Amino acid sequence: MGWLTAIVVYVITWWVTLFAILPLWVTPSEPGDPGHAAGAPQRPRLLLKVAITTAVATVIWLGIWLLVRSPYLSFRS
Repeated sequence: MGWLTAIVVYVITWWVTLFAILPLWVTPSEPGDPGHAAGAPQRPRLLLKVAITTAVATVIWLGIWLLVRSPYLSFRS
């Protein structure tokens, strides 16, 4: 896996992981809160979710990288 391919795989992995992490720890805001939509989260905790996404995506990416580099998964003769 070249460096450009590794970066693209990491970005795609990070993006998919972000959408898996976003719904965690969401509590809807009170119905009467001014300035909030009905389904808006009370505390979105986006920085925490970005940090968790980065850590989980890095572990997944390392697994993908090890699998690609291993001789067990090879399409070359």
